[in-house]
Amino acid sequence: MIPRFVEAPGVPYGILPPGIHWASLEEVGTRFAVTPHRAWLFQGVVAVAEVLRSAGCMRMYLDGSFVTAKERPSDYDGCWEPANVNPTQLDPVLLDFSDGRAAQKLKYRGEMFISTTLGCPGGTFLEFFQVEKLTGVPKGIVGVSLTVLGR
Repeated sequence: MIPRFVEAPGVPYGILPPGIHWASLEEVGTRFAVTPHRAWLFQGVVAVAEVLRSAGCMRMYLDGSFVTAKERPSDYDGCWEPANVNPTQLDPVLLDFSDGRAAQKLKYRGEMFISTTLGCPGGTFLEFFQVEKLTGVPKGIVGVSLTVLGR
């Protein structure tokens, strides 16, 4: 279940409370694809979820302004777990981080990183995404199980 947004000092829009909040893609769509622009972004989320699942990925995480109360997010951000992923079945675009991840944004309308990658501020991308970038306060993200896309 995706909880209600909370207010955080210094953050101009509501954010999720700290933690990983598990939801189905259907629940993500119901909660966040509430305007034509957000629905367009969500089409990219669904497309990347399908590609990751077909390569053997079992979980992905959504972050960025898409999973906040921001009225018009520019894109979504997220990461995926590499365990069980067959690299020969993975779309190479998901491993292309050049030019500000332009190829990912063009094809999937957002950016996806490998969850276990180290080197970003705060450790792995999974850890980094759970910190609000303006203030440094802990915040929540949405986890999606890809073992069955409806759940």
